[in-house]
Amino acid sequence: MAGVLYTKTHEWVKVKGDVATIGLTDYAQGELGDIVFVEMPEVGTELSTGDSVGTIESVKTVSDYYSPVTGEIVEVNDNLEDAPETINEDPSGEGWIYRVKLEDKDELEDLMDESDYKQYLKKLQEEEE
Repeated sequence: MAGVLYTKTHEWVKVKGDVATIGLTDYAQGELGDIVFVEMPEVGTELSTGDSVGTIESVKTVSDYYSPVTGEIVEVNDNLEDAPETINEDPSGEGWIYRVKLEDKDELEDLMDESDYKQYLKKLQEEEE
């Protein structure tokens, strides 16, 4: 996805103005399998980079997801409460999880672009073999 940044914990970040939309990568949803529940953060919550935001439960496991940026949650995707499988169906679109008003845009420089993320995934897959 153009203009999207990625974390080593498999979250994606798309910034518009000073608000970042955050979700799980296609790789992450594939590794989790069928998602059955998403613990949503609360609007107004202050996050720092690396904070655990909540958990995602699939038929296989429960995993934490993390904040790639520092800021305040300004919106959550309420649709995921009734349809958590949206993350499986459209992880980089309708399956977004929350939006954060960025405190420090310079933090974005620590994230990977699509090319770097693909290289990172390739390295992970080689390590698994």
